[in-house]
Amino acid sequence: MNWEISFLTPQAHNEPKVARALIILNQPFSFNLLQTLWNTCSWRCCADGGANRLHDLLIDLEQDIRSSFIPDLIKGDLDSLRDDVQDYYISLGVPVTKDPDQYSTDLMKCIEELKQREVSEGREYEVIVLGGLSGRLDQTVHTLSYLHKLRKVRKRTFAVTEDNVGWVLDKGEHFIRIDHTRLGPTCGLLPVGVGSTILSTTGLRWNLSDTESSFDGMVSTSNHLVPEEDMVWIKTSQPIWWCAELKKRI
Repeated sequence: MNWEISFLTPQAHNEPKVARALIILNQPFSFNLLQTLWNTCSWRCCADGGANRLHDLLIDLEQDIRSSFIPDLIKGDLDSLRDDVQDYYISLGVPVTKDPDQYSTDLMKCIEELKQREVSEGREYEVIVLGGLSGRLDQTVHTLSYLHKLRKVRKRTFAVTEDNVGWVLDKGEHFIRIDHTRLGPTCGLLPVGVGSTILSTTGLRWNLSDTESSFDGMVSTSNHLVPEEDMVWIKTSQPIWWCAELKKRI
């Protein structure tokens, strides 16, 4: 698999070249990050309380700016969505869909909605989850677990926070193009959801060569991207999480 993070490069007012879906979770994020991801996606969905975050982030901005950030859908069990936020988005024509199923999370509900859209359009979207890797530990573990499962049915699903971008690398070989203006220096290869894996890499400060990695053994955290290398190669015998630090935009 070949990977790149062009969705983290601002593309204001440009039509996205890749069909991408943005799912906003109930976690803090900055306007800069929101704007970057919003502009690279053609479908945007708030998972329940994610609508509160979107609304409150934009509330003090000019109306013409706020009107550029109207989601296509709000969906969840709606236990977190405030009444004032729901009324505001309904007044703008945003569908608000309640799914009371307590055996699926709001993120899962939004993915199911996207699947229906993909069937009707006959194409698959790349998914960008805004949030999910910070805040409550149980919610973070859910994100790690759910994206681990999604690798079996979706080609590309990314999780993005103010500090990190991460995704699951399935077993096999991967080539990750590194944009040093957005990533680094730290990165990690995390054997989450597997007993152990055998890793080989190039392009990192501390490369691995047929090295076993597991929670009971070695885990390659706090590794570094190399400024002179614009490609990282990873070979893994089992699925792993790859994550890289996001540089702050001023």
